[in-house]
Amino acid sequence: MPIQDKRPQGPRRLRFAVIADTHINQSEDQAHSFFPLNRLANARARHVAALLKELDVRFVLHLGDIVHPVPGKPSYAEAARLFRTICRDVDKPIHLVPGNHDIGDKPGPCAPVPTISSAFVETYRKTFGADFFSFDEGDCHFVIVNAPLMNSGLPEEEAQKAWLESDLASNASRRIFLAIHYPPYVWQADEPGSYDNIDEPARSWLLSLTARYGVEAMFCGHVHNFWYDQHGPTEIYLAPSTAFVRQDYSEFMRVGPPGEEGGRADVHKLGIFVVDVHERGHVAYWLRSDGAMRGEGDTAAVEVPPFEVHSKLSTLSGLGLDMRHPWAEVVELPPSGALEEFERKRARNDYPLCAVWDMGVRLMRVPAQDLLDPATRRRMEIAAGVGNRFIVSSMGIPSAALRQLLASHAVLVDSIEVVLQVDDMPAAWNALADLRLSTGRPVFLSKLRRHEDAAVDGLRYGHLIFHGWVAQDWPRLEGIVREPVAAQAIDGLTFRVGRGLDPRRVAADTVGRLRSHGLQLMLSVRIAGDDPAGTQFDDEANAAIVEAAASTCLEWKDVRCVIDTLVDVDRGYFRRSGLIDRAFNLRPAGARLRLLASRRREASDPPR
Repeated sequence: MPIQDKRPQGPRRLRFAVIADTHINQSEDQAHSFFPLNRLANARARHVAALLKELDVRFVLHLGDIVHPVPGKPSYAEAARLFRTICRDVDKPIHLVPGNHDIGDKPGPCAPVPTISSAFVETYRKTFGADFFSFDEGDCHFVIVNAPLMNSGLPEEEAQKAWLESDLASNASRRIFLAIHYPPYVWQADEPGSYDNIDEPARSWLLSLTARYGVEAMFCGHVHNFWYDQHGPTEIYLAPSTAFVRQDYSEFMRVGPPGEEGGRADVHKLGIFVVDVHERGHVAYWLRSDGAMRGEGDTAAVEVPPFEVHSKLSTLSGLGLDMRHPWAEVVELPPSGALEEFERKRARNDYPLCAVWDMGVRLMRVPAQDLLDPATRRRMEIAAGVGNRFIVSSMGIPSAALRQLLASHAVLVDSIEVVLQVDDMPAAWNALADLRLSTGRPVFLSKLRRHEDAAVDGLRYGHLIFHGWVAQDWPRLEGIVREPVAAQAIDGLTFRVGRGLDPRRVAADTVGRLRSHGLQLMLSVRIAGDDPAGTQFDDEANAAIVEAAASTCLEWKDVRCVIDTLVDVDRGYFRRSGLIDRAFNLRPAGARLRLLASRRREASDPPR
């Protein structure tokens, strides 16, 4: 099964920035909003403008909702003037995309503000310039589209439609990047129309054009939350806002949202994209602004935090994360009564996958059910195109259906982990050998630990499940791996690294012994303790575990090291913090890993 390889190749040719939804107000202390937090938009945009000044980018794309007052409001012109003032020191061109706040909402009976009209289009053009246009940078062609105009029936819609079809046809030989405010969809291409997507028939028309002309990327705003998809050849990004988070998407979380106003102040989700275009492919880095603000008249330079980390270009090839929680979940958002009222809206939560990319991790250990589920399998295909690979873990010998999928989707699979009781292993050698042969993927054997192992490992087993070999198993393990059939059946073993053990020490004690039998090592590194009633929320200690796991992979290139787990476990058993919290924001452990990945990237990056 082919996947679309989206990893960049060759040197960087171009860097540009993408910002969205600045929502500039008419003054520092006034906003046309029920929410007091909206008054912070100008100060937050001022900080982002200072970042843009420091960044080495060729130009900036602004994806719309430049200002908060809508056309027709007396404050519209003043907000536009303040936007220009805030950005006056940005010494790069800023190409503007009209958003619904700038030019009117898309047509609809429940539009929260006045819908687009020819008068609003004229106001926008007099205030900000052209509402659809294109420009070139080297061999790249950038296309700005007026999304609220679609399906409007206005004369300007027909003009844009004819222009866009002609423009794309004329530049088909170039690499095309498209900037638009509304995304075509937030779940799947055939979803119903909502406040957050482009309605039919314009949606299908636009997607047919992006497919026909091989548009490389589409950058969208409006939703104020991260999201990613691939449609045909096109990578589709939903960009974060610089001003506030759309709190209706806080339904993604199974905890109360952080910050004030029901999630609107979840500041760690604010920021911009910095996009590097390589000789082939591109990478969009998320540079978080974290809601930082800057006062009027402040001229001090800002420090640009490290941001060049992404799974597309990661050098942490052996490090993996255990994906216990759903990572490709489609959530039904209840109608809020603000932007929508009469139907639930389905949207996919891509924040867990974003966190994996944001820490530069490529390996993800997933249960076999993820490969068996068609929707999650599709997300695995998309993640594989970005550079991720999957350790598929199966309790017992995989079923016939799973074996078939492992073989037909082997390109997604880094390795297969099979967990068995020791007494079942002799009867499983032939099946494991067949699995290895039919998939062409490495097979790792993990031991399902039983209550009788307490005499060996000292663990308490009442209603608890542990797996993975430990050093005390070697007397029996030597006999198992010496069996001639083992060499045809397995490629390696999974060892358990309990909390308090150093994975570097376990690797040092184990790698040589396994290599002597032609076997590889996978380490399952636990943040959790061994007591299901205990808690492990010491962020500094957990960050040290993560750093030790990453160091292990860097020292032993053929060792896989899987950290358990990505997301906080804040309820149930073995409660502990992970690399991200339940709001999908980085914990100190995740921040530590991201910093390590950034330093690795800097050390390995060739001069440009």
